[in-house]
Amino acid sequence: MIPAISTQHDLGHANTLGLPCVAERFTAPENLSELTQALETAYARGWPLTLLGGGSNLILPGRLPGLVVQPAMAGWWLEDGEGDSVRVHAEAGMNWHRLVMALAARGLWGIENLALIPGHCGAAPIQNIGAYGVELADVLEAVEVLHLADGRVTWLDRDACEFGYRDSVFKGALSGRVVIMRLVLRLSRHARPRLGYGDLSNRVGACASPLEVAEAVCAVRREKLPDPCDLGNAGSFFKNPRVAAEQAERLLAQYPGMPHFPQPDGRVKLAAGWLIDQCGLKGWRDGHFGVHERQALVLVHFGGGSADELLDVAARVAARVKGRFGVVLEREPRLPG
Repeated sequence: MIPAISTQHDLGHANTLGLPCVAERFTAPENLSELTQALETAYARGWPLTLLGGGSNLILPGRLPGLVVQPAMAGWWLEDGEGDSVRVHAEAGMNWHRLVMALAARGLWGIENLALIPGHCGAAPIQNIGAYGVELADVLEAVEVLHLADGRVTWLDRDACEFGYRDSVFKGALSGRVVIMRLVLRLSRHARPRLGYGDLSNRVGACASPLEVAEAVCAVRREKLPDPCDLGNAGSFFKNPRVAAEQAERLLAQYPGMPHFPQPDGRVKLAAGWLIDQCGLKGWRDGHFGVHERQALVLVHFGGGSADELLDVAARVAARVKGRFGVVLEREPRLPG
């Protein structure tokens, strides 16, 4: 069955930055058959193809030609694993935060620290989403993908996903080659709280439930981060940079209070928000975009601007940081294609 395809579809509300964008054609397939038909139609007619998730980590242009496909498969279910483990199957169109809260309410541990991260489950492996000391890679067992070249449906285990810090094979060798269909996560019924990041340990008791931890994470995020429904943003706009130990030592000699986190590979991770704040940019605004007044790592959209304007503001923020600290900031949100 061929899914409904609309034309001149407004995507302004389909990206958390709130950037104005119109899709020449748009469809939201609800199953594998509809997805396959949509892809075959695009190929047969020579339409450029753009895959869209929840729009939480994307910088959209004013217009997207061809066909925009936003998978709408949004089911999830549980499967008993070994011992106290539980496998969670989540389809690509499932809202990530809703899944986290539903599982936490069932007493399952593993992703409660990832509460309130916007977007759909299908986009989570691309970015290897992470927060408060936990990454998706910590709990992901497998990803089901549809290969665009030949329509095959296969599974990738965690190693094949090549996860790194805010990175994966879906940004590299498989970029633009597959559609993520489903995730399989391995969670636990046994209490395994991760409270060492920030002040989480001060907000919940020693015997907290996963739901209580998730709610505490939500409270912290709401205090520090703007709600995209109120002020357009894509969360953290820059990755926390990792620098050589020698460079970190030089910076610490000059800035003893600089947050720094030694990494297993010998490098040192720095806090991009702190670097931006030290450049006096917290709360800075230029036209339609600016740096959030409470969290310098977040660039915000006040309305009316374009992707080009946002990228220009981001480039100037990165240039200020490089000029003062000699540290290069890398953008987190992606451009289509």
